[in-house]
Amino acid sequence: MIREGFRNFRLASARWLNDSTLWLTFDSDIEAEPGQFVMAWLPGVGEKPFSIAGMAPFSLMVVDVGPFSHALHQLQPGDKVWIKGPLGHGFQVEGDNLLLVGGGYGSAPLLALAHDARTKSAKVTACLGARTAEGLLLGKDFADLGCQVEFMTEDGSAGRQGLITLAVEEILATGEVDLLAACGPTGMLSALAGLARQYHVPSQLSWEAQMRCGMGLCGSCEVPQSLDPALPPGWLACFDGPVFNKDKD
Repeated sequence: MIREGFRNFRLASARWLNDSTLWLTFDSDIEAEPGQFVMAWLPGVGEKPFSIAGMAPFSLMVVDVGPFSHALHQLQPGDKVWIKGPLGHGFQVEGDNLLLVGGGYGSAPLLALAHDARTKSAKVTACLGARTAEGLLLGKDFADLGCQVEFMTEDGSAGRQGLITLAVEEILATGEVDLLAACGPTGMLSALAGLARQYHVPSQLSWEAQMRCGMGLCGSCEVPQSLDPALPPGWLACFDGPVFNKDKD
């Protein structure tokens, strides 16, 4: 059975990023904006949304956290995955000096944004944070693009010890940042929205929520305005986002 709107991609290769995370590379490209997402479907298993981690070739970063992601981890080169998308609204490169902030697995869509920004000769600083060193992902990939990379871990096992907002505020205080772009836990994004307002810097934040339909029909992914007063009431991560683009205050 072929579901309407889906097309199949074949797995080309997979590489481990840590004990529970695979970078899956497929056999074709996809035209998309950094930060957009797709719905992935495996017949008999289910359907889940995933951020696009790479466009050329199409790539996904998959953490083994449930039945569907576990099934993706079992794929072998040549196996098919059905994909619908790209969906939603992504990041846009604005300005010459970008600060990208990735909390844990939120670094995946930012890598594609870093690629676009570096192609346009923009300066990019990537702040990557996690609870432990195990959760820091793609640091070498950002560095290979020519980004300055800062690491923060809550337990001090890699980089500086502390919350990532500490490093972000230090960089924003220089007054040199044209755009703050971020993806990660909602608590981190709320704090970053406040820092962007405090330092009058435009922000593009990718909000996560439980998505089911991926098209704004079910309303399950409404992001509460309490997380960021700038969000309009009823804002849906799948249809209006996942990236919320806010001009400076």
